[in-house]
Amino acid sequence: MKRIALFPGSFDPFTNGHYDVVLRGAHLFDELIIAVGNNTTKQRYIPVERMVQVIEDVFKEQPNIKVQSYKGLTAEFAREKGARFLLRGLRNTTDFEYENTIASANRHVNPELETVFLITAPRLAAISSSIIREIHRFGGNVDEFIPFPISAIEDSVSPQNL
Repeated sequence: MKRIALFPGSFDPFTNGHYDVVLRGAHLFDELIIAVGNNTTKQRYIPVERMVQVIEDVFKEQPNIKVQSYKGLTAEFAREKGARFLLRGLRNTTDFEYENTIASANRHVNPELETVFLITAPRLAAISSSIIREIHRFGGNVDEFIPFPISAIEDSVSPQNL
């Protein structure tokens, strides 16, 4: 049976930390789906459709990595895609506490879904999408934090978010 994993997140934007987890996870699974979702509690900085395009371009040479957008429950989307694993990156103990609770909820919705945690590389642990958004919003250079040129998204950043 094909081992399919889902790596869900809002990826607003997709960071070098995410990139690292995807590359490492791609060696563990036959297929890895980067699932770009909308966090209903946040206003997006970069439209989902644009982030999907940019991430697809980053991984265009890796056929076992796919990128898709989704709405609704992550556990249901995983079932729809035939994914039996959720891949999550952990930067610190705060992430673990949050992710452990989410993993339990996902398991309740989809009992066949296992969550696999990868510890973020120490050099990338301080990076978060919200910090990158804040630096970019105020004109700072974020090139070292993302695996694509910032020009790939700048024209699609929502003006009310600047």
